[in-house]
Amino acid sequence: MQIQKVTDASFRAYGKVLEGYDFSRLLKEMEHTPLPSDDVIYVPSVEELEALPVAEELKNRAFGGLPIEIGYCNGNNKKLNALEYHRSSEINVAVSDAILLIGKQQDVEPDYTYDTSKVEAFLVPAGTAIEVYATTLHYAPCTVDDNEGFRVVVVLPKDTNTELTFPVGKEGEDRLITAKNKWLIAHEDAKIEGAFNGLKGENITL
Repeated sequence: MQIQKVTDASFRAYGKVLEGYDFSRLLKEMEHTPLPSDDVIYVPSVEELEALPVAEELKNRAFGGLPIEIGYCNGNNKKLNALEYHRSSEINVAVSDAILLIGKQQDVEPDYTYDTSKVEAFLVPAGTAIEVYATTLHYAPCTVDDNEGFRVVVVLPKDTNTELTFPVGKEGEDRLITAKNKWLIAHEDAKIEGAFNGLKGENITL
């Protein structure tokens, strides 16, 4: 699979590179977060990250004043496994090099299946911040260097990806809701409990 760069024109359909933020303290604080060697850990909200001055700037400039959460996704991963989307953009700040496997929500079929041959891969270099648009299908990043793994900051509207506090339906798009503001389409090979297995084709491995 061709690995493109987030600075390429082809990324514009999925998101954009963010400029004009000082992420130096955020990147430094992320050095203290755990890094699994053979798994992926996602934490939606981390108090130490949300207390940094850049958090207020992200809240106001990137999310127009909406309450936000700042967490992380760290680990080692080589597979697609699933794709998710939100009703809002997501901001990722790469602490180390990482690869995103992404697609377009517009390519999801009426029955909520998706052909993985349409997935594209993009390198997010260490220190780079990107906005991933709400219509972009995405999931856990993939590892560039097996010996180093990846650390990626994840910024979203507050309570996104947290536990559901309401019942969800069993039909249509409702089947995809697995957490607050999270719609997930899984690959059957990933064996994600309770998920809708709508990814068709190869479970892409880098």
